[in-house]
Amino acid sequence: MELNKESDTAKGKKYRWIILSLVFFATTINYLDRQVISLLKDDYLQPLFGWNETDYANIVIAFQIAYALGMVGSGIIIDKIGTKLGYALSLTIWSIASIGHAFATSTFGFMAARGVLGFSEAGNFPAAIKTVAEWFPKKERALAAGIFNSGTNIGAILAPLTVPLIAGVMGWEWAFIITGAIGLIWLLFWWLFYESPQKHKKISKAEYDYIHSDDADEVITENKSEKIAWIKLLGYKQTWAFASLKFFSDPVWWFLLFWLPSFLNKQYGMTKMELAFPIAVVYTMAMFGSIGGGWLSGYFIQKGWPLYKARRTALLIFAICALPMLAAQWLGTFNYWYAVLIIGLAASAHQAWSATIFTTVSDMFPKRAVASVVGIGGMIGSFGGIIIAKTAGLLLDHYDAIGSIETGYYIMFIICALAYLIAWTFFSLLVPKMPKAAI
Repeated sequence: MELNKESDTAKGKKYRWIILSLVFFATTINYLDRQVISLLKDDYLQPLFGWNETDYANIVIAFQIAYALGMVGSGIIIDKIGTKLGYALSLTIWSIASIGHAFATSTFGFMAARGVLGFSEAGNFPAAIKTVAEWFPKKERALAAGIFNSGTNIGAILAPLTVPLIAGVMGWEWAFIITGAIGLIWLLFWWLFYESPQKHKKISKAEYDYIHSDDADEVITENKSEKIAWIKLLGYKQTWAFASLKFFSDPVWWFLLFWLPSFLNKQYGMTKMELAFPIAVVYTMAMFGSIGGGWLSGYFIQKGWPLYKARRTALLIFAICALPMLAAQWLGTFNYWYAVLIIGLAASAHQAWSATIFTTVSDMFPKRAVASVVGIGGMIGSFGGIIIAKTAGLLLDHYDAIGSIETGYYIMFIICALAYLIAWTFFSLLVPKMPKAAI
């Protein structure tokens, strides 16, 4: 190991935050790229290509099927070739795929571009969680996950503020080209600054010891060359516990990400420029939820709570915070800001939830299996997203045809509000004590 022996306090515990900032920016780019299509749908792409809601749902599903397959593939690849190369490969491909949307000339062309984007973007979260597991002690992992996961919200805020402007001034094609090119710039910084802790020349011994201060068993096994077969991981209830959290809750985020602009447009008649601020409010709330949610279980642990109790209690709190979505549609009839704020609370709860569930993987599995398990859970979560996208497309088309599209959104909000409590129940039944997988 090439470790800097300098152990002064000023430099001893900081480099991991530089690494986290790289993951944060990658996640921001990830969500900026994937949201462009939803912002161009109503004003540009739908009139140009003649899409209805089912056509759009099929494009979303193409992304999600590819994302599901990519989750498993990327998790295995990242565990095999390492975080540095795996992350770089994923981001290179998704940046090129994002740019490729500009050259689509048909609905099928968009489905193909979304498929490549989904498959490659799937590498972000397995690589990010593996990075956090490598660079942070258990007591900081939820906070670290919350911080990098807040990048999803920054991306979602930047998109409505920039994409309509780019499209209006330069054309819709340039919205895809410019946002896609940003990822290629990130690659330079990743390649210059990232390396695993045991190989990094700029990490001090003090920080290295701190990272492993509550995970001594991982120090012994971190240099093992033995890989864990993907199929073997399916035999652990811990894998399915994480997968259940993803299956029920991921669809809520997919729905908000791809249909929130359309909801505000069709429910309240907002133009793309008018809805930019409400969307920014929703995702700003979600950003604070991500960071606060990541902090909460760590706070419980510092208070002396057992790890499993801290994580499960935090998840239950976040599940309860999503329930007001049941009233979002009704309250929105009085003032659309009531609906916006309730959806913002739900988005905040989801991001807090997401930051916490990612840490349960490194709680229950060794670092050499983390990306693979995250990939499996992400694949199952994407299947849930496929179901919700198809359901939303059919429901909204049906109720739009009879002049009652608000009923379709009302049904979708009921599904979203209850999803977290269902997920929490499954997780609690499968791993009530969150035991470490005996690998």
